[in-house]
Amino acid sequence: MTDQSSPLRTEPTTADDTAYWVALSQVPGLGPVKFNRLLTYFGSTVAAWEAPPRQLLDAGLDTRTVRALEERRLRQAPDRDLQTIVGRGVIVLTLADERYPRLLREITAPPPVLYVKGSLEASDEQAIAVVGTRTCTPYGKMVTEQLVRALVGAGYVIVSGLARGVDSHAHRTALTEHGRTMAVLGSGVNVIYPSEHRQLAEQVSRSGALISEYPPFAKPERDNFPARNRIIAGVSLGALVVEAGEVSGALITARMALEQNREVFAVPGSITSPASDGTNGLIKRGEAKLVSRVEDILEELEPATAQRVVQHALTEVLPENELEATLLRLLAAEALHVDELSRSAELPVATVSGTLTVLELKGLVHHLGGMVYCRSR
Repeated sequence: MTDQSSPLRTEPTTADDTAYWVALSQVPGLGPVKFNRLLTYFGSTVAAWEAPPRQLLDAGLDTRTVRALEERRLRQAPDRDLQTIVGRGVIVLTLADERYPRLLREITAPPPVLYVKGSLEASDEQAIAVVGTRTCTPYGKMVTEQLVRALVGAGYVIVSGLARGVDSHAHRTALTEHGRTMAVLGSGVNVIYPSEHRQLAEQVSRSGALISEYPPFAKPERDNFPARNRIIAGVSLGALVVEAGEVSGALITARMALEQNREVFAVPGSITSPASDGTNGLIKRGEAKLVSRVEDILEELEPATAQRVVQHALTEVLPENELEATLLRLLAAEALHVDELSRSAELPVATVSGTLTVLELKGLVHHLGGMVYCRSR
């Protein structure tokens, strides 16, 4: 993953070319670096797929990979296999496709082929990864929800790995806030792991995308997950680690982000909590910026937005419309759940929730957790 070889060739491909990109990418042992060698040597995936063993060796492949490619050719029909994949509702993007994520294209050894369930949009470039331990504490859950809510309100797409704990809380909060979210998988997009997140995965695919470099029905192998973390970091402007122990996949994502010249952020935690050993360590070593509020992230990624938020906090901020004024009046006496606010204001929950996010960014309301809000001043 840290190989400094040149980027893969990116000449436009036809539908037939795509079939051979897919076929080659599924050859055991043929990773992004070797894939690039074949494209450089043969000029096209079709020529590489059809090349005799001697030429494959001359192109720089080792004997084992050449043997694997030969075996694959005997039992695989590229065009038929591509039709099967597309017929299952999966989008196939090669590195030569203009729809391939621009930020991911810039990393060292990007995946030659991506499988997508859902959609990719231009706004996805405004993305931040939110990752952490699978066994997060109530503190980790609260902080994840609070920061993701504010990030979605500031226009960011949330990227994570669909794992238990921080990942799932990040996805669910983004969905609740009607934001876009993308999940990068360590399995195929048609094999959801863990299985209890199938419904969550379906929701993510409807409002964003499931992404994998593995074929649609690939099983979740142990080695896949560290590899997928480079994609989580690669499609994002920065990575936020909420909670992580001393040994955590989230720390791998942070390391990948640093290697890819992305911003890294970490939430501090109690020195007595093992769940915060990793995040505290990132901060202590100067590898991540300490985050105690969303402005700490925005001022690195979007200084102008952060400045506006800080100015609002330092000056008297007035409600900009009647809806904001109504919610502030309702919160003047006591903290209320968003459902209570919705009933009192006779407005849809989605409208109230979106307005509360704006008010929170202005510093006029404070989220106490569990969708309960109070007035800040």
